[in-house]
Amino acid sequence: MPHLQAAPAGPLANTAVPRTPDEIAREAAACVAAGATLFHLHAYDDDGEETLEASHVAAVLRAVRLACPGVPLNMTSFAEIEPDPSRRLSLVAAWTALPDLVAANQGEEGIDELSASLVDRGVQVEACLLSLDDAHRFARAPRWDRFARVVIEPLLDDEAAALALDEQMEAVVTAAGIGLEQLHHGIGPATWAVLRRAAGRGHGVRVGLEDVDTLPDGTVATSTVALVAAARSLVTEARSR
Repeated sequence: MPHLQAAPAGPLANTAVPRTPDEIAREAAACVAAGATLFHLHAYDDDGEETLEASHVAAVLRAVRLACPGVPLNMTSFAEIEPDPSRRLSLVAAWTALPDLVAANQGEEGIDELSASLVDRGVQVEACLLSLDDAHRFARAPRWDRFARVVIEPLLDDEAAALALDEQMEAVVTAAGIGLEQLHHGIGPATWAVLRRAAGRGHGVRVGLEDVDTLPDGTVATSTVALVAAARSLVTEARSR
């Protein structure tokens, strides 16, 4: 079955976003109860800033694994956390606790080297496509079998534009014969339209306070748990049609 990925933490400026390992773990356990089958995680330092530093990554992974045994954990490798490619590669190479997967944004400098280093250590990689250029680049790349899935991310607030980009990126992936599992997500006001389209096509979806802070009816979401529950209902409805 396609995954429902929860993204309970991240850069979104929202006081409801958990920051400490224990907070993230508690939110994760509640997300599993609400229907999440996969996680996208961020780690934070003692000042609450995002980090790729090994001890903080390990602390989050340990806490969430204890709270959610058997649920695959995906750790971000977002370049905005560490913009220098060499420094980022060194930080990730120093990880002592490894996630099951890492999210690899295909348009970022140094992402191929970082992905290869993780694959060599037994970590699976999600190929994240944030633009049409990313989709074309990935379609030309060799060795698709190195990746666990492709994540299509039309990160536009405008619903019509986000849906158009989602469709275009999926078309590029499909035309290239890439048979990997797909997982889709949007941001802000366009989130629920993107998820509805993806679910109706049998793809996985991602939701969380990292991406959106309102429910489908426009009310404020107080937690990622509420977003996961709404996404589960949306997915169930879309797949029953």
